[in-house]
Amino acid sequence: MARPNQPEGPRVSWRRGVLPWTFLAILAATVLVYYPALTGGLLWDDDVHVTPPELRSIAGLARIVFEPGTTQQYYPLTYSAFWLEHRLWGDTPLGYHLTNVLLHSLCAWLLGLLLVRLSVPGAWLAAWLFALHPVAVESVAWITEQKNTLSTVFLLVAGLLYLGFDERRSRGAYLRATAVFLCALAAKTATVVLPAAILVVLWWKRGRLSLKSDLVPLLPWFALAGATAALTVRIEGRLISAVAEDWTLGFVERILLAGRATWFYLGKIVWPADIVFIYPRWRIDSSAAWQYLFPLAAAGLTVVLCFLRHRSRAPLAAWLLYVGTLAPTLGFFNVYVFRYSFVADHFQYVASMSLFALAGAALAGLSGRVPARAALALGALLPVALGVKSWYEAFEYQSAEIHYRAILAENPAAYLASNNLGLLLLAENRGAEAIELLENGLRQKPDSSELHHNLATALRSVGRSEEAIVHSERALALRPSFAEAENNLGAALTDSGRAADAIAHLQRALELRPGYAEAENNLGVALGRLGRTAEALASYDSALRTDPGYAEAESNAGSLLLSLGRTDEAFQRFERALALKPGYAEAENGLGAAFATMGRLDDARRHFEAALRSRPSYANAERNLGNLLAGLGRAREATLHFEAAARLQPENPEALSDLALALSRENRNAEAVLRWEQAVALDRWNPDLRFNLAVSLARSGQVKQAKSALDETLRLKPDHARARALLTALAGRAG
Repeated sequence: MARPNQPEGPRVSWRRGVLPWTFLAILAATVLVYYPALTGGLLWDDDVHVTPPELRSIAGLARIVFEPGTTQQYYPLTYSAFWLEHRLWGDTPLGYHLTNVLLHSLCAWLLGLLLVRLSVPGAWLAAWLFALHPVAVESVAWITEQKNTLSTVFLLVAGLLYLGFDERRSRGAYLRATAVFLCALAAKTATVVLPAAILVVLWWKRGRLSLKSDLVPLLPWFALAGATAALTVRIEGRLISAVAEDWTLGFVERILLAGRATWFYLGKIVWPADIVFIYPRWRIDSSAAWQYLFPLAAAGLTVVLCFLRHRSRAPLAAWLLYVGTLAPTLGFFNVYVFRYSFVADHFQYVASMSLFALAGAALAGLSGRVPARAALALGALLPVALGVKSWYEAFEYQSAEIHYRAILAENPAAYLASNNLGLLLLAENRGAEAIELLENGLRQKPDSSELHHNLATALRSVGRSEEAIVHSERALALRPSFAEAENNLGAALTDSGRAADAIAHLQRALELRPGYAEAENNLGVALGRLGRTAEALASYDSALRTDPGYAEAESNAGSLLLSLGRTDEAFQRFERALALKPGYAEAENGLGAAFATMGRLDDARRHFEAALRSRPSYANAERNLGNLLAGLGRAREATLHFEAAARLQPENPEALSDLALALSRENRNAEAVLRWEQAVALDRWNPDLRFNLAVSLARSGQVKQAKSALDETLRLKPDHARARALLTALAGRAG
């Protein structure tokens, strides 16, 4: 920054070096640095920022602007920008990424203009440091944080305009600056710090503040900032209060947190190593003496800079701007992010500018003290080195999976990353991997109803319904009015053969969330298992009235109609499901089953194989194809498909039973025995499984064990004629 008593800086002139090529150079470098992230998709809550269907009309835009609560946060200008962008490039992430890079470049350029206007040495070096520093990656590569980049553009323009007003004292200049400040507030509430920041800058320029000329003109700005902050607190209070139950901080703990966070952020500016999207969450402990060192050191530095202000006000001004801009996120107020971390890089996006200005001025000051080449090399190499580091950080935003895995590599306790990656893999039918991640998340946060629910969903996807029931019940114990968990519990109960118990939970889900299409669909499945076919079909149709594009309900209706022998109607349902969702594996499998009932085995095989192409880990299609091949006498091929089904559903007794029968057909009785034993362990009360185990034991020469299995069969089902006949046949044989 400039020396304290230096004359006011010149007005920015397009003919004095501040030319369009300056911005184009910053833009080109920024695009290059962030190129790895440009192909990235949606992350975290990006889906609620990219305008949803119900808000894409002109009426939707009016709701965004005039109805607080319509969007996740009441930032009408930011969400209006998202609305406009959706008109331009729809759901394509590239457009949003490019917009964010453009806005960030514009922020860096405006920072340079502002510092030139203030006659700060090294102004453009500071702009380059800001443009390329890794702490900005989170704000630029994450679509959601367009609210950061957009609001900062307005904040800097408002600052420039206010400096113009301060020089000329023109009413028009003041009104223009105020209008842009309102835009900044409408883009993000964090910009409320601007009037206080302007006072710090004016004090730095003059060495004193005048009540009349400095403070009074900013009073309306302070009023606007206060009103905006109060509105935001009121709108977001319910959400923040809900998650604030995850932590309870007293006044002392908040001071400790603020001190530690301040030094943490400063450390990332000075040495941007180990940048992580979710940093490990600290334990703030007022009984730990070492934690008091952070706020004491911050207070001590402030005192030292105050004593040094007579030599130069710049360090104190930069420090006050930095800490003051960070203040809303230092822990004095509850912030949603605190549920998983007390710090996040995007919190210091604006605050970092003052430190970059100080660094630029300091490096510029070296030019008279060290050889010119050394100063030039340092001034050039530092931004390049930061840009290379940011380039590597941007790679972590190439895809959602890469992003979440990068977080977990640095912070395995980041349960939200475990949860999101688990859901992502579950959507790709990678259930076993999803289970491992969700279990890791629960180890970190065992009281999360959401994690229990998601783990239950993953367990259901691999046929582990009994375990899914346990986790769904736990989710409901933690959150009794959790409609999705009620629905999941009902589906798991149906899967485990307890359809009668499932119905009450599915109906409860519909009470909690009327028009819940998935619950209607699952209710149809449960009713169908109980033979209440008319009610089941009505439930499927109800789901389709709520969601006409619900392919799953069409396919399930087709399966029920096929079981009733209404093949033509079933065909129509399956075909509609495929029209709604091309390549839908369940519908392809259903069409295969329909063709098989008609004896059109070639067509049936074609659809079973199509189902497996769409979903390679689809156990039911593997079993159906195995049964078809077994019927054609192609035992070895059939066994391969049954083995695949058993690998996919290792805890499904029916899949193990199919494999055991196939092995028996090939006279591989020892292997069949192993599979029958596994099936029996999973379904201990099934007499037919025990009988089949006895047959394979007898064929493999294990007569004593076969007799024992037959005794168990008859204990479970005394009138099992085949078991009694086999026991009689084995009576005279030695074990």
